[in-house]
Amino acid sequence: MNVPSLPASPSEPVSTEGVIAAGAYVDGRRVANIAISEASSWRAKPGHVVWIGLHEPDMALLSAVQKQFDLHELAIEDANHAHQRPKIEQYGEALFIVARTAQLIEGRIAFGETHIFVGEGYLVSVRHGASTSYTPVRERCESCPRALARGEDYILYAILDFIVDNYSPVLEAIHEEVEAMEAQVLASAMTRAQIERLYLLRRDLLRLRNAVGPLVEVCRKLEHDNLPMVRSTMRPLFRDVTDHVRTVQEHIDSLREVLAFAFEASLLVGQAQETAVSKKLASWLAIIAVPTAIAGIYGMNFKHMPELEWEYGYFAVIGTILLVCLALFWRFRRVGWL
Repeated sequence: MNVPSLPASPSEPVSTEGVIAAGAYVDGRRVANIAISEASSWRAKPGHVVWIGLHEPDMALLSAVQKQFDLHELAIEDANHAHQRPKIEQYGEALFIVARTAQLIEGRIAFGETHIFVGEGYLVSVRHGASTSYTPVRERCESCPRALARGEDYILYAILDFIVDNYSPVLEAIHEEVEAMEAQVLASAMTRAQIERLYLLRRDLLRLRNAVGPLVEVCRKLEHDNLPMVRSTMRPLFRDVTDHVRTVQEHIDSLREVLAFAFEASLLVGQAQETAVSKKLASWLAIIAVPTAIAGIYGMNFKHMPELEWEYGYFAVIGTILLVCLALFWRFRRVGWL
């Protein structure tokens, strides 16, 4: 159940640390930059929408926001802990949405979370961990007042669309690295460092897929479930976000398959190289075995050996060794072993 609370008094000190932006909008235009303690009074004005952006706020700031909009305590608890899977929950006439964000930092995918509270006359976004600032979203919305005038559900759409769009730079960077690996794997067997990198990329892509996948269900509910604060005119926009998420999923799956094929191809290349080396060694051993065997026979310490007294015996043995070795070399060269 919702925790009943009174709006915070303007005289109550509320820390601004963690507040990225807080503004009141009318007809898609910002009319004031507001303090957290003033949010409920601005929200109560007809036609006004309050948009607040927070970054890693402490519990005191979250509690202040909770009092202003009468947010559910379970949603506040989730926003404070920031270890949630993507989901959408309804508390009365308000929605609580969790989405995972991703950035490529030093070659590894770093994940963050964005928690969004949407209700009548307000939207509050809370960012945790690796995430691009939503300032460009605010600037883009403010540059088009007609679109922003649609209300809270349009802001929700703009943020979700921005989150999904920011998966693309991560995937593009990984795609370039995967293409380089794919080109190299056919030239030579992969080194241990390259195999470790391939494994890390596959693991990061799996984590990214697990973060992206639930967003399909979130957007599907926003599109079909007749949720409060989501008008029917906004459903095509959420359908577009769903399509983008599915495209990202397909890109992730294709990259993971390419990495799997690259690993298998590397194993095959390594096995082929080992087989080629084994064939060369076997060929040279067979060639070397001929003079070794003949020399071993004539090296035996027997007095009565017919060839020992033959005048041309030495030249005949050397000629035989050369002919047999050359014949073996030609044969192995012809079958591709040398």
